[in-house]
Amino acid sequence: MTDLDPHPPGSTRADRPAVIRSYVAIGDSLTEGLDDPRPGGGYRGFADRLAEHLGSITPGFRYANLAVRGRRMRHIVGEQLEHTLRLAPDLVTVHAGGNDVLRPTTDLDRLALELDQGIRRLCEAGIRVVILSGHDTGWVPVLRVYRGRIAVFSMHLRAIAERNGCDIVDLWALDALNDPRAWSVDRLHFNAAGHQIVAARIAEILGHPFGPRETWASPWSTPPERLPRILRRRENLRWTREHLVPWLSRRALGRSSGDGRFPKRPDLTELAPGQTDGPLPTDGG
Repeated sequence: MTDLDPHPPGSTRADRPAVIRSYVAIGDSLTEGLDDPRPGGGYRGFADRLAEHLGSITPGFRYANLAVRGRRMRHIVGEQLEHTLRLAPDLVTVHAGGNDVLRPTTDLDRLALELDQGIRRLCEAGIRVVILSGHDTGWVPVLRVYRGRIAVFSMHLRAIAERNGCDIVDLWALDALNDPRAWSVDRLHFNAAGHQIVAARIAEILGHPFGPRETWASPWSTPPERLPRILRRRENLRWTREHLVPWLSRRALGRSSGDGRFPKRPDLTELAPGQTDGPLPTDGG
């Protein structure tokens, strides 16, 4: 990535909009909201939670979510980014690359260059950009083999944020996400508590915190339950059979869980009444 200008033109922290009136989320399943089910159907997720919070602050706030599960970098900095530029929001969150990094043949340097070019375009358009890094998979059996690749790509993301003058949410540094209580049973997606932690961290970076730092830094008052070894082994075998094997099978066949799916909020619109459910307490859950 040495051919990139270390000081590209684009927005800086000083020229970001003081008030966030519109927000677009781009990415894959984590940004779509899996596994944070919304009462009545569909998924909520960190992006919806953040939008609900920002909408409670700014009248007329508008929100779009272009993320689709299974999408890879070429989709996110392709059609999703192009649509975002047409919408011209004040704020964009970007979580991209997870479905590429988990493929051992992906060149991480080239992947980062692809994202860097997309982030630069967003910044040059005067949009405030918040990048989300990869999270630590060291606590998950089998997935911990990807830990090194995720760490390398996350360092690329920090460099991209530095070069382009945008914010980054370091999911790796969020100790609360190393707690099983933040994850769904598939260990691949946040549950409601995990999404709330991420939304709260982004909100604090934006200068509009949900509440005290503990909301995202230490949401639980008790340590996680640790099962006996024999029960952990049994649970890991069940997880491998029910979640890991189907996931690997789809990739071997070139299929995606997002095939045939479309974004849940393709246009910038105001949140309807009932979509502002407020922050979810995570203590004890």
